[in-house]
Amino acid sequence: METRSAKRKKLSINAPITKEEEEEDRISDLPDDVIHHIFSYLPIKSVAQTSLLSKRWNIIWRSFPDLDFTTVDALTSTTNPAAAALTTTTPAALISSLRRRVQHHVSKGAKYADQISTLIEKRHSDIRAVKFRAFVSFSTLNRLIRNSVKHNVQELDVEVFTCDYFNFPRIVMNSAALKTLRLKSWHPGFRLPPLEIMKEGLKSLSVLSLSRPILHDSPSLINLFTNSSFPSLKKLHLEACFGMTHLKIECPALEDLCLEHNFQLHDLEISAPKLEKLRVFSCFDANSNSNVSRVTIEAPLLKNIVWSYNAVTQECVLNKLTSLHEAVVGFFVPNEDLSAAKFRSVSNFLTGISCCKSLTLESQCIEIMSKNDRVSMCSFGKLKCLELSTGFEKHNNSALAGVFRSAPTVNTITIKILGDDKAERRQWNKDLWQSPSSGEERYWESQTQYLNSFLRHLKVVRIFGFTECANDVSLVKFLLKHGKVLQQVFLFTSLSKPRDSLLREKIKSHIMGFSRASSNANIVFQ
Repeated sequence: METRSAKRKKLSINAPITKEEEEEDRISDLPDDVIHHIFSYLPIKSVAQTSLLSKRWNIIWRSFPDLDFTTVDALTSTTNPAAAALTTTTPAALISSLRRRVQHHVSKGAKYADQISTLIEKRHSDIRAVKFRAFVSFSTLNRLIRNSVKHNVQELDVEVFTCDYFNFPRIVMNSAALKTLRLKSWHPGFRLPPLEIMKEGLKSLSVLSLSRPILHDSPSLINLFTNSSFPSLKKLHLEACFGMTHLKIECPALEDLCLEHNFQLHDLEISAPKLEKLRVFSCFDANSNSNVSRVTIEAPLLKNIVWSYNAVTQECVLNKLTSLHEAVVGFFVPNEDLSAAKFRSVSNFLTGISCCKSLTLESQCIEIMSKNDRVSMCSFGKLKCLELSTGFEKHNNSALAGVFRSAPTVNTITIKILGDDKAERRQWNKDLWQSPSSGEERYWESQTQYLNSFLRHLKVVRIFGFTECANDVSLVKFLLKHGKVLQQVFLFTSLSKPRDSLLREKIKSHIMGFSRASSNANIVFQ
């Protein structure tokens, strides 16, 4: 059968194209795959509206394989029932109001989900992706997922709010087509099937994300993510796994691992030969009475690690992180002092990442090092970029000097000074700094011989939150005086009030007059 575009081409040989032909619909002649690709950039509602144009467009809509209903987000388009219920006063009224609101939204969301499920059910072609968010009941959710699996869905992304706990839909286990599964329950959570069933299914998955699973009946996941189960898994995300105390990861193809808000975790063991990216945020039980909490990581291809706001474990072993390029390290530390074992654990962690080329140390890490000299850093011989966050009080100087000593070949340092209204930071005084009696200045001068290699390689310094405080000015003065190859010093001041402008100009004037070891050193105030 000759297409319209072929007819136009044939006629154009003998006759010029008329105005009517120029205005003719040419998009309809595009292959379905091309139109589907264009549709993927549009909201699902706009895509559905094209079905009214003609029979041809209706067929294109019904064969569209990427059904992303998150652009009609039933979770955010309505009032949050929990937030709305807080306007009530008594606890009994609060619970009653919350229950009524959740039931109302679940009932409304069920109708929305049923419409989507019916739409999927009537399709005659396979589905590549289904993304869906709403307040639903478990029966409605189960029907939607069942219909998606029947149409060989490859990517399933579900985010729901339910009245009660629900069970992980087992029909997912039977899908050989499913490659990506993301399941998140905002409230109250969902239960995983027995581990034996989990291990036998989902072998085709390459991406798995589970948020808020309930694991009180099986707190140990040491036998789930092993060599035999999830052989194709490349990306794993586990968030807020309630009741999970032990986790062992041995997936042979895993490249990207993210763990977030797993507060009850005591024991983490990772052995992943292909792992390249690791993010662990806000994990481990800081108030645990357990005798042993530990973390063990062996990942020879790991390039990026973010270890942020995690409680300090009693044991830490990091092996073979020889490919590490970038590391971000921070800890959550309660008010009580750390034990000697936890101080050693911090030291072991820092030693384990010493091959990295870029290092960021968050403020709690600097505080731990400031409080105990047993937390030592080995040499970071490959380090080129260093970023530090600190309150930069006087007691932090020794920790900062220790970090500088451990970075003998660093080229660029960035220091972010965190404002704290309660911190007492001695103000800079012109007459004081013209005298050698300044304690801060004498301290940094005493470190000159130990920082010789550091000062011979440092080229760029950035300090955010720079003020007129003694620590800030003394460090800048020291680096300018001894930085032999220093090229740029950027000082981002935190003085923003109109009355501070005169003080800023005075500080700037005196800093510009500091002696410089490098004739190329340029000071920039911003």
